[in-house]
Amino acid sequence: MEITWIIETFETASGEKMVDEFIKKQQTQTQAKIAHNVRLLKQYGNTLGLPHSKALGAGLYELRIRGKEEIRIFYCFVPRRTIYLLHGFKKQTQQIPSKHLKLALQRMKSLTMI
Repeated sequence: MEITWIIETFETASGEKMVDEFIKKQQTQTQAKIAHNVRLLKQYGNTLGLPHSKALGAGLYELRIRGKEEIRIFYCFVPRRTIYLLHGFKKQTQQIPSKHLKLALQRMKSLTMI
């Protein structure tokens, strides 16, 4: 039997799930692409690679949603086959803006403190 991964969404101290809110604001077609990539991530976990996923270093990864709009969702792995979706944004430049990277790293760090 194939073991699937558990997908969780990072929750702020005030109970907000920012990635879920971000996904809800996207167009229907983009939401479908995000759902497809999240299903792939759930199925393949740490073996999912390009073009769907890319390691960014320090335990941080990006889920890459390609199309009319470039969407990135940062995630990390935590024990017991769990993947946390940390932060999502529309990619509009070649480089990942550092504010997005810092936020994702901050959220990942707060998970490891629990």
